[in-house]
Amino acid sequence: MSTKEIYNYIKVSDQIITGGQPTADQLRAAAAEGFTAVINLATIDAHYSLEDEAGLVRSLGMAYYPIPVDWENPKESDFASFERTMSQLPAGKTLIHCAANFRVTAFYALYAQKHLAWSVAQAEAFRAAIWKGSDYPVWEQFIAQMRAKIVLS
Repeated sequence: MSTKEIYNYIKVSDQIITGGQPTADQLRAAAAEGFTAVINLATIDAHYSLEDEAGLVRSLGMAYYPIPVDWENPKESDFASFERTMSQLPAGKTLIHCAANFRVTAFYALYAQKHLAWSVAQAEAFRAAIWKGSDYPVWEQFIAQMRAKIVLS
């Protein structure tokens, strides 16, 4: 088992990977691969979520940061929580996930634009790996609003 088997896995860097909902075995693999933190942007959903992901992650010695982002209503405050969490991560590797890596790629692309000097083109290319062909107007509007604020800041 490897973290590379996580649904919609993307290696961002040697320190950051993103993906959809990992299985318990994939979380164990993350711990074995030296990950020190897990950020979960998904809401609790009986169909997709692990029964006690927080407990499992913590039992494996990793920090756990839940930031439940409502798929139908992403908020600026959710992104602010993500930014705060990213700024306080322990040293080491981090797995950032949601249900299918849509929320994560949107948030990480915005974060990288604001804090890592990614261009809009870089951010869109990163997001396109998961979002290509998708049509989620609520998210497109949210991303456009957040991008406008990033440009102004």
